[in-house]
Amino acid sequence: MAKLSTTESLKKLTVRIKQPAGRNAQGRITVRHQGGGHKRLYRLVDFKQEKQDIPVRVEAIEYDPYRTAFIARLVYRDGERRYILAPQGLKTGDELIISEKAPIKLGNRTLLRCIPVGTLVHNVELLSGKGGQLARSAGSAVEVLANEEGYTHLKLSSGEVRKVPWSGWASIGQLSNPDHRLEEIGKAGRSRWLGIRPTVRGSAMNPRDHPYGGGEGRSPRGTRRPKTKWGKVTGGRKTRKKKKWSNKLIIKRRR
Repeated sequence: MAKLSTTESLKKLTVRIKQPAGRNAQGRITVRHQGGGHKRLYRLVDFKQEKQDIPVRVEAIEYDPYRTAFIARLVYRDGERRYILAPQGLKTGDELIISEKAPIKLGNRTLLRCIPVGTLVHNVELLSGKGGQLARSAGSAVEVLANEEGYTHLKLSSGEVRKVPWSGWASIGQLSNPDHRLEEIGKAGRSRWLGIRPTVRGSAMNPRDHPYGGGEGRSPRGTRRPKTKWGKVTGGRKTRKKKKWSNKLIIKRRR
């Protein structure tokens, strides 16, 4: 586990954002079981990292309450400070660089076409200049399988293999905090701190409130396929659009 710094977060790189508690612009609940929770400050993480060819030093490794991976506070040679996602093994004092000619070293960022086959990367761009969108959660990484005909073939953590334009940027290494998946919340109170409100089982409801409701005692589900409260089938139905434009970029479907 990465050693976190004891310094406080940088004030100018944090903002307070409104907690919508699952409500839309009209104030109606559109996502259930959200609300409350401890106050949090949002860290402005730099997913684009467009400042190229300027040496940068890791000033601190910090916890971010809004994401599962840790973040690193960088200080550039010109004095500017920014937050980025911290890869596993990155330490305070390490030197990084964002460049087309950057060496393949932990934390460096370069073009996909310059990254050798077999390298693990994170914060990968789907479109050049848009900022990283793939592999941004704790312990996640994407493996570079090939570079050909203007595309880089990537193997995602789900097992899916897809093509991404090789003009996009990616950071070297696997993301920090891979043990996050082993965490146990442990008690109801901690769920409330995280902003998660209680969830009532459908089988404990009345028939008018849920497709699973009703019956004497502990009754079986009574419906063949798993459904939501509103009767929408959730198990075994494909939700991806058949004519989605990016279907042609997927070489192998996820498991």
